[in-house]
Order: sequence, then structure tokens, then C-alpha cells
Amino acid sequence: MSRFKSDFLHTLDERGFIHQISDESGLDELFAKETVTAYIGFDPTAPSLHAGGLIQIMMLHWMQQTGHRPISLMGGGTGMVGDPSFKDDARQLMTIDTIESNIASIKRVFSNYLSYGEGQKDALMINNGDWLRDLNYLEFLRDVGRHFSVNRMLSFDSVKTRLDREQSLSFLEFNYMILQAYDFVELNQRYGCRLQMGGSDQWGNIVNGIDLGHRMGTPQLYALTSPLLTTSSGAKMGKSMNGAVWLNPDMLSAYDFWQYWRNTEDADVSRFLKLYTTLPMDEIARLSALAGSEINEVKKILATEVTAMLHGRDNAEQAAETARKTFEEGALADNLPSIDVASSELEAGLGLLALIVKAGLAASNGEARRHIQGGAVRINDTAVSDERAVIGTGDVTADGVIKLSLGKKKHILVRPA
Repeated sequence: MSRFKSDFLHTLDERGFIHQISDESGLDELFAKETVTAYIGFDPTAPSLHAGGLIQIMMLHWMQQTGHRPISLMGGGTGMVGDPSFKDDARQLMTIDTIESNIASIKRVFSNYLSYGEGQKDALMINNGDWLRDLNYLEFLRDVGRHFSVNRMLSFDSVKTRLDREQSLSFLEFNYMILQAYDFVELNQRYGCRLQMGGSDQWGNIVNGIDLGHRMGTPQLYALTSPLLTTSSGAKMGKSMNGAVWLNPDMLSAYDFWQYWRNTEDADVSRFLKLYTTLPMDEIARLSALAGSEINEVKKILATEVTAMLHGRDNAEQAAETARKTFEEGALADNLPSIDVASSELEAGLGLLALIVKAGLAASNGEARRHIQGGAVRINDTAVSDERAVIGTGDVTADGVIKLSLGKKKHILVRPA
């Protein structure tokens, strides 16, 4: 029996999204009786979000699917300050042009998960720069700043951890939590927003907003946080050996995204099916019961379902087929990731170390050398053990490409250009 009567909280609960709620019964009652507006903030620190942010996007997705109105809030204002929560040092400050460019790039992903429009349950895409950038500083201090206790702000874990390590926390960063709290109040006044959601590291900031709302006369506001996820081996979600697992297709191909999920650790498969796919719970239970070699088939289902939501079903199935041909048949699939190398470079001969780095399979010649010494590098499916090997036009296959492989799962097609 679910502890929640509202569809939204019941869905989040059974799928593993809930870490903390400020007032469980009050929020459940609200969702059960009316259409609720809630938001999650996204700071534009890069041109794309990465897979670590998918859990937040999926929370907004389920909110809309259960009949409520989600807001994806872009941090066009707060991005000028930078969230200091649990960071070892200050973020690099970004120009307004960079922030706006990042927001424009990030936005493209959301329409795969949310339906935007003007209707009562259509999602809203809002930029907090609309109200934060034009604030009058003295009025803001008098009307909003007076409600904050510095003693209380210093007690938040996100601040304490930084100070306990004797690392500087600038006055600029200290203002971030005030601005985020003010966002909550502003969204309530403009759009009737009653709930802020986020990762568990945002709990203090969200509760601050509830408290500010109370002092500034809003209706009761609520907080809901999700667990901060790591893989079973302790790796941070959204990070791979090659860096961030970006959501924007121009920064990471559908094939590479599919591969990230295909490589999920066995112990994480059931949890990730609940969090990152929309498969029904009874189907997830059936898949989770499979063991042995069958779990690899379940990982392929996980990878295809997650990729389908972001990149579309056709691209997801094409990625799965590319992987099948490459790994199960040893065939050369045309839609493997590829790089162009000038024909003149290949005619002159290109060092294998340089090619591995150029292809993004290693960050440096030293790392590439270690891969070769470990027996992980192959050219056209033939192992190469000589780190001084030179790759040239003679290595171009009848298909017109050179297949460069690192281990069993990473393949790049080198195309003469």
C-alpha cells in the first residue's frame, strides 16, 4: 500500500525519486486536490546538461504525466553568481553572452521530456534573469535581505563543509541562496508555484525559500529533493572515463549515449530502469528478476529506452543495431562515431599515439601509450603493440575507412578527408 494518495508522489515514491519532503501529508493533499505548479532550477554552467541532471528532468516529466504543471527555470540571473553548494572553490564567473548562449543550447533537450505551451498543464520555460537582473540593490536588501539570518545560513551543510575546510566563500556566492529563495517567492507570485524540487544538496536552499515565502506572505510552500546518485561502485552519475555524458546530441552522439547506459553495473540496472525510463513498474519487476547472461539483454533495453527519450526511438534502435553488428558480428557499422583526417596527413603517415588522442580515445600521448602497452588498441580489428606505429593510406579498408578500436566497446572510424 502506497503511503501517498496523489498519483505524482506515489509515482515518485515507487520509482525511487524521493529523498526528503518538507511536509509529506500537506504536499500529498495539495497534489490530490488541485493542479500543482512546481519548478526545478538549472544553472547554465555549460552548453549542455549531462546525464547527472536527468533525474531532475524526469521528475518534471512525471509531474506533467500525472496532470500537473512543471517549470524548468533557467538560471540566467543566478548563473552570474554560481551555486557554491558543496563546491571546493568558487565557480568561474561567466559573461552574460556565455550564459545566454548556454541557455539557448540547454533548452533544446527539454522538449524531449516536457510539452511546453500556454495551457493549464503545459510546461513553462522561464529565465530568472527576467527579474533578478533588474533588481534595485537597496530595495532588495530592505525588502528581502532583512528576512535572512546569517547565523542560520552559516549552519547549512553546503556552507559549513566549505568553511570547515577553511576554504574561502565569497560574499558573491553567499548571496546565491538568497537569490534562489527569492526565485521561489517570485515564481509563486507570478505563476502560483507551490513546490521547488532538486537534488538533496539543494535542501537548505529550498527550505530558505519556504521560510522567505512565509515571511513575505505567500501560501505554504513545499520542498522535495531526490537522492544524490552514484553508481554502485561509487562513480558520480553523468561521468564516464571520457568525461561528462552530455545530453545535447552535438556534444555526444546517440551511439555513445546508448553505450554509457549499456555499460551500467549489474547492481544498478533495476534502479536505473525505475528512474530513467517510463517502462511500467510490473515490466521493470519482470526485467529485474532476470539474472546471469540475461542481464545483458536487460541493459540493452535500459540503454535503448533512455536513449529513445532523448534522441528519439529511431536513433536509439539504430544505436542498438550498430552495437549488435559491431560486437556480435564483428561487422563494420557505418554509423559508428567517426573523425575526419586530412588525406595529406595519412599520405605522410600519422603516428598511432597522435591518432588515438585525435580520436578522443586518450587525453594524452602518455595515456595512449599505456593503452597500447596494455594490448587494448586495434587497427582494423588487429592488435597493435608498437607505440611507434605509423598509420597511413595503406591502412584504409575497402570500405574507405580505418577502424580504430580501444578495448571491446570503443570504436572510431577514421575517414580520409
